[in-house]
Amino acid sequence: MKVILINGSPRKNGCTYTALCEVASELNKNGMETEIFQLGSDAVPGCSACGFCFEKGKCKTDDIVNEFAELSKTADGFVFGSPVHFAGAGGKIISFMDRLFYSARANLANKPAAAITSSRRGGATAAFDQLNKYFTISNMPIVSSQYWNMVHGSNPEQVKQDLEGMQTMRRLGANMAWLLKCIEAGKKAGIEIPKAEPWARTDFMR
Repeated sequence: MKVILINGSPRKNGCTYTALCEVASELNKNGMETEIFQLGSDAVPGCSACGFCFEKGKCKTDDIVNEFAELSKTADGFVFGSPVHFAGAGGKIISFMDRLFYSARANLANKPAAAITSSRRGGATAAFDQLNKYFTISNMPIVSSQYWNMVHGSNPEQVKQDLEGMQTMRRLGANMAWLLKCIEAGKKAGIEIPKAEPWARTDFMR
């Protein structure tokens, strides 16, 4: 089984990456394959609401979002990591997730997901809540830990000194592995994914 961990920070080996590596290490110890997907420093345009993805099944802007959408088909679970900017998730990962969850939700549905946030001091819980909303609208089981999934520090070395934060990352990895194994066991036992009803979309303007 494979878990893809998304580094939403423009800093390839910074604080968010350090936390994701701790999660990945625990996943590996529990028999999971992992891959860290770097969003990098290039700009990620936001959704233009053009509707192209409804017709073609992929985003009209053919960039890292479509690259990840294809890769996501091979994954069993996801961890989305973000730095905290002004008490919210980073703009890059929000643009990325807006387009990904709009154009490729079918690749993500029913697969466990988790969010982690990294901040110097404050705003981590607000950013954490923001990221989790993508999962709860997409039929994705959310993986939790012993505390909210966040680390603190201004650089990787300080993050490593956040002993509770790093422990939280390890527990998150262990819980993700446990849930994936439970899902796999359920499939082998013949337990099927719930069938979706036709969408009863309700607009409140009459």
